[in-house]
Amino acid sequence: MANFPFQRLQADLAALIGKTPAGQRLPSEPDLAKQLGVSRATLREAMRSFEAQGLIRRRQGSGTFVVGKIQALDSGLEVLESLETIARRMGLEVSLSDLSIETIPADEHLASALNVNANAKLTRVRRVIRAENRPVAYLVDILPEDVLHSKDLPSDFNGSVLDFLLGRGTPLTTSRANVSAIGATAEVAKPMEIQRGDVLLHFYAQLFDVDGRIVDYSLSYFIPGYFHFHVVRRVGSG
Repeated sequence: MANFPFQRLQADLAALIGKTPAGQRLPSEPDLAKQLGVSRATLREAMRSFEAQGLIRRRQGSGTFVVGKIQALDSGLEVLESLETIARRMGLEVSLSDLSIETIPADEHLASALNVNANAKLTRVRRVIRAENRPVAYLVDILPEDVLHSKDLPSDFNGSVLDFLLGRGTPLTTSRANVSAIGATAEVAKPMEIQRGDVLLHFYAQLFDVDGRIVDYSLSYFIPGYFHFHVVRRVGSG
């Protein structure tokens, strides 16, 4: 019973979002909080679930907009595939923006993650993946320079370092990933066109070749409402 006011708030928000055309901006937070009789902090908390579903999008300095629902990218985690491969299989069109390719030195964390010497030269590839021109994922790949040089990627690079390595014939075998939910940092929030602290799905992974060498350390950030990840598990014998 204690949650009833919050549930009513979510129902009121759902009704407001449902009758607002896609692309139209909702009232400002102060006006909307006053209209619904709640604090701005409570309003933001209630709105997070609608952001996670991909129904609204908050843009820094512009306001909160209603967006049309798009088909979520659905993938099992048993086989490593690029977002581009998943989208192509589902008949969805994705695009690339905010591409940055640079050479950086390995700090203590990256040296450990890639099992390289401190200050070793690394290539960092950062980019945003869009579906129907909306940012849905922010991807960062960091590789030893002898695995991928900043000049190696072609002008028509589609956004997938994995696809590039496979197409080049790099003998890859396994990937070890960790998954969590985090609040968006300022660095990630800006290119994703969301607010700092908004909830994202976060994967960080190491990719291994046939010799057991770590050839890629990746950081991936996904807006939850646009992705369905699942795992098929074998039942243990007890």
